[in-house]
Amino acid sequence: MKDGCSESKLSVDVLMPSVYEELRRLANRYLLGERPGHTLRPTALVHETYLRLANGCTEWHDKLKFLAAAASAMRHILIDHARAQGRQKRGGRPKKVTLDETLAVGEGDLPGLLDLDEALQKLAQHDERKSRIIELLFFGGLTYDECAAILNISPVTLYRELKAAKAWLYHELAPAARPA
Repeated sequence: MKDGCSESKLSVDVLMPSVYEELRRLANRYLLGERPGHTLRPTALVHETYLRLANGCTEWHDKLKFLAAAASAMRHILIDHARAQGRQKRGGRPKKVTLDETLAVGEGDLPGLLDLDEALQKLAQHDERKSRIIELLFFGGLTYDECAAILNISPVTLYRELKAAKAWLYHELAPAARPA
C-alpha cells in the first residue's frame, strides 16, 4: 500500500505488540471504577486506541512517544464514550446509585471523567505543559522519569509542575468551586 502513511502504520504495528499488555493494564485501571454494565471493555479501549493511532500519519521513534500518543488517544476515547452514553457533566441521564454506594461514597458530588477533562482543558489554556503532565501520568501511566523524558524537562521540574497542577485541579474540581 503506497498511501504515504504505510511507514507510520508499520511503526504502530511494530510498537503495539510491545506495549499491548501495558495499555491493557491501564485500560483495566481506567474502567475499574465504572458502573456495572459499562459498555466499554478494556480490550475494546485498547483496540480503539490502536485504530486511532494506526489511522494517523504519525511515526513514533520510540516507545515512550508512542505511549504518550496512546495516553492522549485513550483520554479522548473515554471522554467520547462518556458523552455518547449521556453522562453529561451536569444534566443528562441521572446516574443510578445503590444505597450501599451512597453510604460508601457519601453524599458529596465527586468529580467524574468529564469534569476532569473540562478542568484539564482549562489548565491547558493556562499552562499546556502542566496539563500534558497530568495526561501522561494519569492516562498514560508513565513514570515521572518517563514523563520528564518525553517533555524534555528534569524530574525535579516535573515534580514541581505536577504539584502546581494538582493544586490547580484540586481547586477547580472541589465541590465548592463547581456550580450546583
